[in-house]
Amino acid sequence: MTPSEIKRKRTESILKEVLPEAFSMLDDTMLNTLIVNDVVCSRGRYDAKVYLDKTGIDELKQKQILDRLKKVRGFLKNYVRETQGWYRVPNFTFDFDDQLDRITRIEELFKQIEERK
Repeated sequence: MTPSEIKRKRTESILKEVLPEAFSMLDDTMLNTLIVNDVVCSRGRYDAKVYLDKTGIDELKQKQILDRLKKVRGFLKNYVRETQGWYRVPNFTFDFDDQLDRITRIEELFKQIEERK
């Protein structure tokens, strides 16, 4: 790994820890309990894609949560800046993680293939 990749991974790791703390500081009960599954930063660490756990949240509620997260993006950036002492904080983009659904679907396909043999 190059030094820039190490810095990016470190930033991702820190954000995975700090963002749930920031969510818990909000007065919104919909956002307080969000779980961060993963954070992926761009090469220059200007942008960070935050993947949230969607277990037990229907699609309508997911849209509402994403809209609310857009509104509190500034607060989240300030919280990270103050707690970590960073000069520059990445711009956050939020999305719900559907990797578990894909894994489940792939496992079902493997079972179907095995049953046909």
